[in-house]
Amino acid sequence: MSPAQPRVLYVTDLAYPAQGRRYCDEDIFLSSRLRDDFDIALCHPLDAAALMDSFDVVVVRNSGPVLHYQDRYDDFRDRAARSGTLVHNELTGKADMAGKQYLLDLSAAGHPVIPTIDRHQDIDRLPQVDEYVVKPKLGADSIGLEIVPRDRLDTLEYGGVLVQPRIRFRYEVSFYFIDHAFQYALHAPRPEERWVLEPYEPTAADLDFAQRFIDWNTLDHGIQRVDACRTPDGDLLLVELEDLNPYLSLDLVPPSTRDAFVADLKASLHRLLSTAGAATRVVPAGPATGGVPARA
Repeated sequence: MSPAQPRVLYVTDLAYPAQGRRYCDEDIFLSSRLRDDFDIALCHPLDAAALMDSFDVVVVRNSGPVLHYQDRYDDFRDRAARSGTLVHNELTGKADMAGKQYLLDLSAAGHPVIPTIDRHQDIDRLPQVDEYVVKPKLGADSIGLEIVPRDRLDTLEYGGVLVQPRIRFRYEVSFYFIDHAFQYALHAPRPEERWVLEPYEPTAADLDFAQRFIDWNTLDHGIQRVDACRTPDGDLLLVELEDLNPYLSLDLVPPSTRDAFVADLKASLHRLLSTAGAATRVVPAGPATGGVPARA
């Protein structure tokens, strides 16, 4: 009899209707490859809290925007924290996992982020453009996103929303990481087709840009995606740091890149499992947004 493998509860909503993406294909592929090293069971995010005690680690993947089931997700986080359950991604992320506050914090600290405010008195911090993007702090999947002219900024109900200038960018680019290690990059050369992605060869400056946000987040175990836009002047600005359940577009990268990604994901899970004996309990970072980013 072969020795028992670590048990992984793989959390995914296979039926979630994501525009331009097929969650189910990505998770069928990834879970099938992880089975070489782990005993795997797939479950819907609403079932994770009830099932997780029977597994060694919970892997949260394409689980959809958690705002659709916020109470159940909060219960999952609370129970995982109390029991010391190993979760990948770790539940200590400071970016989208905890809401959109990080965009305000990074913008105020002078990081290369699309300028962001959440108070009427800060309107003058935004560049003067024709249109602005208004989106909920706890939004996801473009839910609640609105494009408004500048004269509407005075009448907005501030507090629960973020306001950003509508950036006229050349293209969007995404950088994918496991733990702190860069994996690959993809870009959308046509701004109007966000999920029509092509391989992208990042420069050293591009990687420095992406790495600074990975290092800022201090997430030791997990998959992250740094989304940025290239301005007409050639600069990169952060659009989003997805640290809860980023879609990976693995079907668009070469087989060798997919193989390397799978190998590094397995290694990350083994490292997380190796901490089990001395693991400290995680503390929830706050309400999560989850899912596909709301973007300008």
